[in-house]
Amino acid sequence: MKFPLSPSFFAVLLALTGLSILRAQTPAPPAPFPVTITVDATKTAGPLRPIWRFFGADEPNYATMKDGRKLLSSLGELKPKDVFFRTHNLLNTGDGTPALKWGSTNAYTEDANGKPIYNWTVVDRIFDTYLARGVRPFAQIGFMPQALSMLPEPYQHAWRPGFPYGLITGGWAYPPKDYTKWAELVYQWVTHCVARYGRAEVETWYWEVWNEPNGAAYWHGSPEEFYKLHDYAIDAVRRALPTARVGGPDVAGHGGKFMEGFLKHVVSGKNYATGQTGTPTDFLAFHAKGSPTFVDGHVRMGIANQLRTIDTGFAMIAAVPELKTKPIVIGESDPEGCAACQGPQLGYRNGTMYSSYTAASFARKHLLAEKHGVHLDGALTWAFEFEDQSYFAGFRALASNGLDLPVLNVFRMFSQMGGQRLPTTSSAEIPLVDILKNGVRQSADVAAFASLEGRKLCVMVWHYHDDDLTGPDAAVELTATGLPLGATSATLTHHRIDGDHSNSFAAWKKMGAPIAPNDKQYAALEKAGKLAQLAPTEKISIAAGTATLRFNLPRQGVSLLVLEVP
Repeated sequence: MKFPLSPSFFAVLLALTGLSILRAQTPAPPAPFPVTITVDATKTAGPLRPIWRFFGADEPNYATMKDGRKLLSSLGELKPKDVFFRTHNLLNTGDGTPALKWGSTNAYTEDANGKPIYNWTVVDRIFDTYLARGVRPFAQIGFMPQALSMLPEPYQHAWRPGFPYGLITGGWAYPPKDYTKWAELVYQWVTHCVARYGRAEVETWYWEVWNEPNGAAYWHGSPEEFYKLHDYAIDAVRRALPTARVGGPDVAGHGGKFMEGFLKHVVSGKNYATGQTGTPTDFLAFHAKGSPTFVDGHVRMGIANQLRTIDTGFAMIAAVPELKTKPIVIGESDPEGCAACQGPQLGYRNGTMYSSYTAASFARKHLLAEKHGVHLDGALTWAFEFEDQSYFAGFRALASNGLDLPVLNVFRMFSQMGGQRLPTTSSAEIPLVDILKNGVRQSADVAAFASLEGRKLCVMVWHYHDDDLTGPDAAVELTATGLPLGATSATLTHHRIDGDHSNSFAAWKKMGAPIAPNDKQYAALEKAGKLAQLAPTEKISIAAGTATLRFNLPRQGVSLLVLEVP
């Protein structure tokens, strides 16, 4: 018996046939490429310094606002009382209203007769907020109060994203018209801090003068005028607290001739404040930035530029015998230079490009310090949060509207590492010398960074490429040798940052990118932003002191594997 075929039957058949053809034409994902990584727990590269524990931002007043307080709490939890925060504009004149690349505290004004008036209310509120959350000040002495500026008008800038960067300047960037009043302001500030917080607390802080005095936007004076500004301020700090930790100069880049002149001045120059030779220097600071571009419709990072700057900066300091052993803080160390700017070349910020770049670059900072034999104390990430902006607005930040970004989870990974740094090898690691020359523009960089603290082994593995493009997973075989003899098992916890883990931005996009998430959506995004595990904690076998782990790591992914031997 025959049945007539309806038009709907043919429609379904056509749809299924078309679907089969579409599936046949859709290319299969590329096969993972093999990577072998080895870690020997019996070897050491020396103590692992927690160089990651420094952060900063242009806008000091954000710290006391709702999302600023929330993020500071997250930073303080990473390493309580050993996380430091640096910010500009702490001495600026104004009412404390924040703006992009701006802040104020009104710490110094003068009466009609020119008599100084000190008001620590706002700056105290900022430091109180830090300290209550386990964060300590990296106290930047600057910028110039309006009443002290040689050229006070116009004072506050009207810069906004899209404007030329140089427009951030104003009366706050000029030398003081009276260096004695400048010194007294610094002396009174430090004296007040000692009285409020106690000598022992303030002794733990870092004190430095100004920001990027070799850049046209931040300093409208000569190098010699900056030396004078620096000398008067450092002498005032030390008069108020002889044991204070002081340094500088936080130049833009490695500083070139300006930095060379500064190093010579603090070692053998005549001190403008005391008339003696040299200036007390407990640490040295310069900045290092990458250079992302937008090419062929995607972001291309510039990790080589940042690492080359660090390489040169370390070499310059190492060349001065009196300073070679001084601690160094890379006072701003980032993929590029303007956290408050926006643009297509900055499209790496919300997602896993930023987190994988951070893992790959921080590991190389340790190697560069080792190369030059210098004491790298810290590398400061100039990223915080921008209050009351759109969700995931494209600023360089650690969180958006109180939601942690993937990059913050790299620091959560770092915070679990300690003890001794272990050497690692990887079949897919790009050698440091090649990255300094060419960046990561050909093969991907799949490499590791490891530490051993007691019976806890941590191995961070990243899959990084300068180009923000898709690529095959890495099929990683990680072998850890030299584990405690006699141990037959260990507990493994595998943390992961990728498109599906530790990623509030990806979760937000899956929601449809809501402009104003409701309370349930927000709670889900909060959870998505925390450091996640790839799988539940498990026990693994150890044979003859060796453990072997296998996992796939997607491009831009970062894993932290924590092995704890009982």
